[in-house]
Amino acid sequence: MSDVVAIEQFVKQYKDLKTEIAKVIIGQDTVVNQILISIFSGGHSLLIGVPGLAKTLMVNTIAQALGLDFKRIQFTPDLMPSDILGSEILDEDRHFKFIKGPIFSNIILADEINRTPPKTQAALLEAMQERAVTVAGHHYKLSLPYFVLATQNPIEQEGTYPLPEAQLDRFMFAINLDYPSFNEEVEVVKATTSDSQAKVNSLFSAQQIIDFQHLIRRIPVADNVIEYAVAMVGKTRPNGDTATDLVKTYIDWGAGPRASQNLILAAKTHAVINGKFSPDIENVQAVANSILRHRIIKNYKAEAEGISESQIIKSLF
Repeated sequence: MSDVVAIEQFVKQYKDLKTEIAKVIIGQDTVVNQILISIFSGGHSLLIGVPGLAKTLMVNTIAQALGLDFKRIQFTPDLMPSDILGSEILDEDRHFKFIKGPIFSNIILADEINRTPPKTQAALLEAMQERAVTVAGHHYKLSLPYFVLATQNPIEQEGTYPLPEAQLDRFMFAINLDYPSFNEEVEVVKATTSDSQAKVNSLFSAQQIIDFQHLIRRIPVADNVIEYAVAMVGKTRPNGDTATDLVKTYIDWGAGPRASQNLILAAKTHAVINGKFSPDIENVQAVANSILRHRIIKNYKAEAEGISESQIIKSLF
């Protein structure tokens, strides 16, 4: 099958996928799109929103529609790395046997990831980057496709452990989840207070998703689009030659090369789901905010003056 035919098939299946997810998830179209772009680009997402906005339901529904295994890990202050990765036990024959932890699944929901100490947060690092884990000196490959969706509650900061920059950088997207509109909330209440339950059908297989991830990587990108993405990331570095005045005034630390890679990968997927065969500058701009917002570190002046990451990113366009 040619890539053009494969892209057309992907666009059709993607529309069907969105319809299937919409049976359960009302509204939140931008959030669903960004999660799906992340999956088909082979990345991970950090979802930031207050409790009760159906984050778990959203991830579960997407996993069902994609035909993938789904596990939820509730991060707490007493969670240990072995609770995530698994551990070795002695069996009846006095041989060590490895019992797999919940990380061995296709889609992992790391709920309230900032509630657990850095040692346990770091247990996710190898899994996210290498798609493998090392336990007691043994290397275990994870099933592909593999996708981590972590959530953070932006309100309560007591007893939390903010994710270090190196770990934040592992997430392709940082997605802000807002309250639904009035009409959407009315629909949510109607749907969730009745006895009927929508059934979500699986539309993809794991192998299809892997094939589509390879297809996205094969999509050609013009040099000027790649240069635009790299230049945009370069402007976020306050000590760089191209940094804007806004960046020099309000930013302590800019985005690294992984941001440039993610901009292009996400722009490719964004272009394909909108019926294009190659991304342009508009596609890069469409995904820039969610890719850059968690990779730029504001200084105290920005905090004091209420300057948001989104304002700074928009100034880079």
